[in-house]
Order: sequence, then C-alpha cells, then structure tokens
Amino acid sequence: MSGINDYIDNEVKGNDVVLFMKGTPGFPQCGFSGQVVQILDYVGADYKGVNVLDSAELRQGIKDYSNWPTIPQLYVKGEFVGGCDIVREMFQAGELQTFLVEKGVSVKGAA
Repeated sequence: MSGINDYIDNEVKGNDVVLFMKGTPGFPQCGFSGQVVQILDYVGADYKGVNVLDSAELRQGIKDYSNWPTIPQLYVKGEFVGGCDIVREMFQAGELQTFLVEKGVSVKGAA
C-alpha cells in the first residue's frame, strides 16, 4: 500500500494544482470530473490531471489518502480542496480564483 501512497503524496506535493479524476482533462470519463475540468480551464489554472481509472489501487488509494469517498479530488499546493460540489460552490461564489491566487497559482484574468 505504501507504494501507491508515496505516488499520490509525490503527485500532490510535486504539482501546484493536481486533479485526481476519472479520465483525463482532454477526455473526462464522468460528469463530475468533467465539471471540475471545465471550471479549472475556465479560470485558466494550470493543473495536472491524474486518471484514477488507470489503476484500482490508485482509485482506492486516493480515497484513503484524503479520507474523502468520492472522485474527483482537487489539491492545491499540497492541500486537499475538495470534490466537484465544493469546487463548483467556490467557483460560483467567486472564491476559487481568489483561493488559487492566494496560493500563488496563476489564473486567467487575475490581477
């Protein structure tokens, strides 16, 4: 188990913004993953997509890692932000862009 945990930890800490998702940013395999991709693309944040469908171990591992039962999962600067609902709510409230900028992530149209 530690192998997958190390891999996840490395992805989370090695990328400013990482989205563990079903499918890829170019071809999401579920609606929730697709929504988060659309939001991140809209705000213009650079992020890395990690396809949990590549491995059952990874799919379970990310849930254990975050103690969060669903996918997608968004991490910013090593911090778990949340899943689709949380990201969507932050985006609709105008908080997501602010949050990303405060974390030092460049977004489109940010001052």
